Amino acid sequence: MSDNATTQILAFIKGRFPDVEIDASQDIFALGFVNSLFAMELVMFVEKTFSVTIPNTELQLDNFRSADSMATLVERCSAAVASV
Repeated sequence: MSDNATTQILAFIKGRFPDVEIDASQDIFALGFVNSLFAMELVMFVEKTFSVTIPNTELQLDNFRSADSMATLVERCSAAVASV
């Protein structure tokens, strides 16, 4: 799932910033792409696209810094649901 999740998340980010070259490991906060509205869009996109609920404890900046970190978050949230 991780490669697929990374690809989908990166496509979402690139859709918002089509003129910018960005890869899956780049920190989108450090690049200045994220404001509070886009941060909420990212959370909603991840939850809806991957059918997961992100617990409040996981709503941390480090989990959303890059497409890679968000894909890892998706894996963790998916695994938590599967183990219940």
